[in-house]
Amino acid sequence: MAQAIRSPVELCARLGLPATLAEEAQAAAGDLPLLVPPGWLERIRPGDAEDPLLRQVLPRAEECRVVDGFSADPLAEAAATCPAGVLKKYEGRALLLTAAACAIHCRFCFRRHFLYGRLAAGAGQWGPALRAIAADASIREVILSGGDPLVLDDAELAELARALAEIGHVERLRVHTRLPIVVPQRVTDGLLAWLRGTRLTPIVVVHVNHPAEIDDQVAAALAKLIDAGIPVLNQSVLLAGVNDRAEVLEELCQRLVGLRVMPYYLHRLDRVAGAAHFEVPEEAGVRLIESLRDRLPGYAVPRLVRETPGRAAKERLA
Repeated sequence: MAQAIRSPVELCARLGLPATLAEEAQAAAGDLPLLVPPGWLERIRPGDAEDPLLRQVLPRAEECRVVDGFSADPLAEAAATCPAGVLKKYEGRALLLTAAACAIHCRFCFRRHFLYGRLAAGAGQWGPALRAIAADASIREVILSGGDPLVLDDAELAELARALAEIGHVERLRVHTRLPIVVPQRVTDGLLAWLRGTRLTPIVVVHVNHPAEIDDQVAAALAKLIDAGIPVLNQSVLLAGVNDRAEVLEELCQRLVGLRVMPYYLHRLDRVAGAAHFEVPEEAGVRLIESLRDRLPGYAVPRLVRETPGRAAKERLA
């Protein structure tokens, strides 16, 4: 199996891009080095430095700018996370940071500076997290996040699902993952088996920002999940230069609905240090949603939302 690309020099060479871009990327990567799986590379247009998929993964000099209002922890998650890796911000739900790694490094990631190393959670170390969840009877839904939970193998995840199912007040298990999109081969029979085999109601939330991310292999992976009876929702992030045009978002929503994936959220960018160049003004985001309402049936229009530390829920903007 082909290896992920970690070198900006190799990435730019394979895409026929100028060496100066590779030099810029090496200087700008900081503590989030480039990581591009081979399947993602195949979807990038060669020779196009502004390709929307390339923009999501190639470090740029703009990341080094210090911008007021952008911080290392824009959602104040450090204060809301217990040592077991359980994050509880919303009533009835708890988020479990299952893994520190991802299969792709997105330059706009709101956890790009998160200190995963201080957490006790992880494969084989679920005890403290499970006890924290069991001790809070208000928790009806557990969200597996990270990093990306699907970087763990199916045996580990099946054991975690089994343990969560033994907590009587937990009813639903939500998996937030980019793996079915960036490495669609990760949707295995083993994955489907443990998702279907738990008494908990499983829900998979994927992350697609641009229609070019969805090739035939991705479509097939999503179909496997849905045909197995797993509801699949999509979250996107509104990103300048990637999906900040109504035509792009319309195409994305049409493609998702055609694949039986429900457009769920369109997030305003979380204001993480290094990602200011991706921010789209709020009023522009509202106009985009209004345009989508004119173009699409209501069920195909995502909610434009913003997350604010300390609020009891995401704030709906449109």
